[in-house]
Amino acid sequence: MGARWATGPAAVPGGGGSGSEELVFFFARLAPSCGTMNPTDKPLVYLILGAAGSGRREVLHDLIETGLAAEDRAVVLLADTEASAATDAQFPALERWVRNEETIAAEFPSDATHVFFVADGRADPADQVEAFKSWLEQSGGELARVLCVVNCRLAEQNPPLLAWYDACVFFADVVFLNEREGVANKWMSDFQARYTKEFYPCLFELVKKGRVKNPALILEPEARRMTHVFDEEQDWIVTGEDGETVEDDDENEGEEEVTAVAEPDPFLERRQGGRRVKELPDIEKFLPPRA
Repeated sequence: MGARWATGPAAVPGGGGSGSEELVFFFARLAPSCGTMNPTDKPLVYLILGAAGSGRREVLHDLIETGLAAEDRAVVLLADTEASAATDAQFPALERWVRNEETIAAEFPSDATHVFFVADGRADPADQVEAFKSWLEQSGGELARVLCVVNCRLAEQNPPLLAWYDACVFFADVVFLNEREGVANKWMSDFQARYTKEFYPCLFELVKKGRVKNPALILEPEARRMTHVFDEEQDWIVTGEDGETVEDDDENEGEEEVTAVAEPDPFLERRQGGRRVKELPDIEKFLPPRA
């Protein structure tokens, strides 16, 4: 086993589609996977967001089974607070991770090529992204993509949860729309338009019976997320002694003491007292009791 780490802090896709669309999907499912391309020797790490009971593990099993090459070695890191499921036995390797306030302790086999980090589906996604980033920096892995699985039925029935999903979608490269039975088509369209009208670059994909289109393409490590928290080069806010923002072309540059801080993501920004500027609803209140 590897070392243990403890660190600090579109369009709307159609449902049925034409015959040609179905033919493309047919060949995509049967085409042999060539795995995901990784120019480095670091394992590719995928963060999976979403509420408990949204079908994240079923989607994850499909991605691993049909999206990776035979020589790839995948491991799933599941929160110790997540209940066990029948699908767990289908994963090639599964470990549990532990979060203590702002730190994460997790381990995975040293020969793993793909690591799937499943977030706690009953906790705040912003807090977990913050802790995950710190863990990732010392894990020896490289972030490939952030995936989000949406329980459409849960979100439709509980409008306050849109704010919770706003955070998840902001961090995500790919958003899977799952649990759509009985959900109005208009709600589905409105949910996606909520983000596409703001020019979110993330992909929206429909889940059908736990399966997705072209898993190998989904796993391709291409950033399509709004957040910049994982970027190597951060945007900086420079302020002068008077607290005013200093522009790059300011003629007085170098004549006064300035302070530079990384520009915070809107869902990670905190007030002076430590609370989030954008506080998210407690999703635990909208979910069935723990088994």
